[in-house]
Amino acid sequence: MFGFIKNKLKKIYDTFTTKVHALFSKTTVDPETLKELETILIGADVGVKTTRTIITNLKKKYEQGQIAKGSDLKNALEQELHNLLSAQPFEQKSNIFLLVGINGSGKTTFAAKLASKLQSEGKKVLLVAADTFRAAAVEQLTTWAKKLNIAIESGTQGQDPASVVFKACETFKQKQFDALIIDTAGRLQTKTNLMKELEKIKRIISKQLPENTINTLLTVDSMLGQNSLEQARIFNQSTDLSGIILTKMDGTAKGGIVFAIVQELNIPVAYISFGEQTDQFKNFAPQEYVQQLLEE
Repeated sequence: MFGFIKNKLKKIYDTFTTKVHALFSKTTVDPETLKELETILIGADVGVKTTRTIITNLKKKYEQGQIAKGSDLKNALEQELHNLLSAQPFEQKSNIFLLVGINGSGKTTFAAKLASKLQSEGKKVLLVAADTFRAAAVEQLTTWAKKLNIAIESGTQGQDPASVVFKACETFKQKQFDALIIDTAGRLQTKTNLMKELEKIKRIISKQLPENTINTLLTVDSMLGQNSLEQARIFNQSTDLSGIILTKMDGTAKGGIVFAIVQELNIPVAYISFGEQTDQFKNFAPQEYVQQLLEE
């Protein structure tokens, strides 16, 4: 499933995988080797806190004699990374999706990708262009809707986004749609205004569609590294995120942010997205991701 990593994530391979494989090829492992690994992980944007957790666990295994050579280190590291990502698996609760994230993080494109996938599964999908503060966002999603022949609910520029969502929920019920995908604004005048708007939208959905749990997904631009971790922290405080969508995974050396977000915020990764085509995204599978990342 994640074979695309070797082609799309070349920078990660150049800066991370190549370096760790130099350690995996060692005939003996010593404390200095673990220090080198620590430096590599931090350089790949795994984060200081998460890296320390990984290295602490590896040191224990080294001291217990479980890591003697490079191949042992590879197996142990693979297990640690897999354990981190598997601790918080993403569980889709319904076909109601609220996409949040800053402007330029890939929300609108992912909305189209997800809509196309659900449509291919035979579901009747309704897209909602609720980013009424940015005309280009409405136009972009409308263009996608026409291209994919998917229904869309949109308002006029400057219209209260919550009113657009309210109308969309009514349409969803009346016309018996199977899936609802809402694209929201990524920036208002202040961070506080943005979060209040998202909270208002969630209240409306919960009231209009009480039988459905909302999948609130945050699009995170992988190229931003640790800044993405801070974004996730801020959004999670206000919107109780269900999962993360890692976008722009074809142009970054910061692949380690996956591990930092999961471990530090306890938010699962739901999808990985790359490119502009509707099929260029994947359900996130921890074991396959880690295996591909560590293979030569």
